[in-house]
Amino acid sequence: MQLEQLNFHHLFYFWRVATLGHLTRAAEELHTSQSAVSAQVRQLEDRLDEALFTREGRRLVLTDTGQLVLAYAQNIFGLGQEMLGRLQGRSAGVTRLRVGAVATLSRNYQENWLRPLLADPAVVLTLESGLLEGLVERLVQHQLDVVLATETVPADPDRPLHCRLLGSQSISLVGPASRWQGRPLRIPEDLDGLEIALPGPRHALRGQFDGLCASAGVAPRLRAEVDDMAMLRLIARDSGWLTVLPEVVVQDELRTGALVIVGRSDALQERFYAITTPHRHRIEVLERLMAQAPTSASASASASASAAA
Repeated sequence: MQLEQLNFHHLFYFWRVATLGHLTRAAEELHTSQSAVSAQVRQLEDRLDEALFTREGRRLVLTDTGQLVLAYAQNIFGLGQEMLGRLQGRSAGVTRLRVGAVATLSRNYQENWLRPLLADPAVVLTLESGLLEGLVERLVQHQLDVVLATETVPADPDRPLHCRLLGSQSISLVGPASRWQGRPLRIPEDLDGLEIALPGPRHALRGQFDGLCASAGVAPRLRAEVDDMAMLRLIARDSGWLTVLPEVVVQDELRTGALVIVGRSDALQERFYAITTPHRHRIEVLERLMAQAPTSASASASASASAAA
C-alpha cells in the first residue's frame, strides 16, 4: 500500500472512535450517523487489510494493529491541532519546543533556563546538541525553534537571525575541598605550574584564558582539555586537579562542599545567548522564556545550586 492510497478522512474517524471508545459518541461529536462512522472505519480496515477493533459485548476493543494505528493517528492529528493553534496565535493541546544547544554549553545552564517548562504538562521538549553552525542551519530550516550558545553568529542579510543575551557569569577556578579549602588563588598570577583542567579549544572562554595566561607570563600544567561541560564537571569532581570553568557547571558539587571556589576572574566572562529566526507565528512558551531578564548565571548558581549537570 502506498501513502497516497491512505485516506486520512477514514483515519480521522477511526481516531475519534478509538479515543472516545464508542461509535455513538464519535458520531455525535462528528455530527453524523453511527452507520456512517462505522462505514468509514470499515473502509480503513479494508484498505489496511487488518481488523482494528473487536467486539466484546457492546464494547469496542482495539486489536494489536488497532493500538499501533492509534499511536500513529494520535501523533498525526495531535501535530495537526498544534499547527492550527500556532497559526491562529493560540495554544491547542500540546506545544512542542525544539531546542538546540552547542555541545560545549553546560547541561546545568540548559536545565536552569528550561526549568519553567518542566512542570508544564502541555509542553513537549525536543533537545539536541551539536556544533553551532549545524544547529543554526537546522534553525534556519525551521527544524529547531531556538539555539542556545555561548557566542553570537555573524550578521548575514541572507540568513536573518536574532541573538538575545540571556545572562553572563565570571569564570571560576575550583578544586577539591580536602586540598583547597581556605587556600585562595589569583587567576592567572598564581597558576604557574599547577595541574589544571580546561575547557577545550572550541569553547569560547578557552581563548580568553590562554590569552590571559600568556599576558601574565604564566604557564599552568595542562592535564586535560574537555569540550563537553558534563565531562569537565566529572573531571573537576574526581581528578583532584584545579579546573577552570563556569560555576554553574559544578553547582551541585559546590552546594555539597565536594568542591570549593579557589578563585574567580572578572576578566573571563562566559555569555549565554538564545539564537532565533524571525517567526511569523508566535511560540508562546518560547516567548515566555525569552522574556526573562538577563541574569548573572553565577549569582543564580550560588543562590540555588539545585540542578544536575
